[in-house]
Amino acid sequence: MVEISSRIVVAPEPGGPEKLVVKTVQLAPPAPGEVLIDVAAAGVNRPDVFERMGFYPAPEGAPEGLGLEVSGTVRALGEGVTEFAIGDPVVALVSGGGYADVARAKAGSVLPAPDGVSLVDAAGLPETVFTVWTNVFDAGALKPGERFLVHGGASGIGTTAIQMAKAHGAYVIATAGGPDRAQLCRDLGADRAFDYHAEDWSAAISAEGGADVILDMVGGDYVQKNLNCLNRLGRIVMIAFLKGSRVEVDLMGLMLKRQTLTGSTLRARPDAEKAAIAQAVQTHVWPWVEAGKVRPRVDSTFALDEVSKAHARMDAGGHAGKILLVP
Repeated sequence: MVEISSRIVVAPEPGGPEKLVVKTVQLAPPAPGEVLIDVAAAGVNRPDVFERMGFYPAPEGAPEGLGLEVSGTVRALGEGVTEFAIGDPVVALVSGGGYADVARAKAGSVLPAPDGVSLVDAAGLPETVFTVWTNVFDAGALKPGERFLVHGGASGIGTTAIQMAKAHGAYVIATAGGPDRAQLCRDLGADRAFDYHAEDWSAAISAEGGADVILDMVGGDYVQKNLNCLNRLGRIVMIAFLKGSRVEVDLMGLMLKRQTLTGSTLRARPDAEKAAIAQAVQTHVWPWVEAGKVRPRVDSTFALDEVSKAHARMDAGGHAGKILLVP
């Protein structure tokens, strides 16, 4: 098989969106267990911003370039990959190189594109759905009828978490910055949404019944506030620290109420773990997507050559839902 030409996005030096560069590379054929995908769209995620800034290095062996999720069609299959055929519409979680014309993925992290969602919009699913499933449903063990709180409810992760938790039968609470973003959370199914600029969400949630599971990407002073409103046997799962990872908290309540505070990352996990998450997503989440209960909420779409503009929008923090790149 001949080498394949593809544009990718790299950050030759740490910095702002203007540091991103589109370059053309030659891709080798897929190795055993790999899939090459003609990209229809790629999702822009907060970890991509951290990588651009030099704070989130790619794991060893990851494809060159930024980008952690794609949708598209299968272009080539490596030895041993039998579950897909050339031309199949798919989505994939990738460990790098998703901002591209052609992306490389491990077969275990590739899923058939779900029915009922355009192939471009489907690029907004893998990173968020994998993240929510492994953190809220695996680590957080959310049960139907429990009270679930997600911070950053208008973000890509937040909009997905609201819909998945609601589809699962949980009572859903969200925080978001501003009344319009709080209303978006309600429109997506949140039973209660707080504008964190104007409301003391921790005190209000405590007064109204607390939370059993909390998904937090904020950190900083939110950690203590989360513990304050977390119920007995409640679980907090940390996935990012927009307000900082170094905090001072009083752990007495955690001990007395037998609470759990944990966290995880996704990108560097072994391929087998990602494949297990993918199978759980296909079994449990794809039926919700195909039934219209979970949908990617797309904020904006940019051409690959406009990647700096896409990152500037992410940096500005005013987006609601997913930002996508289209080759």
